[in-house]
Amino acid sequence: MKLAATLTAIALIGSASAFAADAPAGGAATAPAAAPAKHMSLKACNKQADSKKLTGEDRTKFVKDCRAGKSAS
Repeated sequence: MKLAATLTAIALIGSASAFAADAPAGGAATAPAAAPAKHMSLKACNKQADSKKLTGEDRTKFVKDCRAGKSAS
């Protein structure tokens, strides 16, 4: 009798953990299609601004555009 109760308990625990690993209800298992593109890090953008020897407002605008993924001219 103890064996049946133990196996039942293990089965319930196993199914509960499998259920918890499922995708959330109402949502897709993959990332949404409107996910933003990966942006460059602040460190990388600052390094580029340093190499262009930018200062002041030009540097601020460049770093902001760089972080947003816009091409700088």
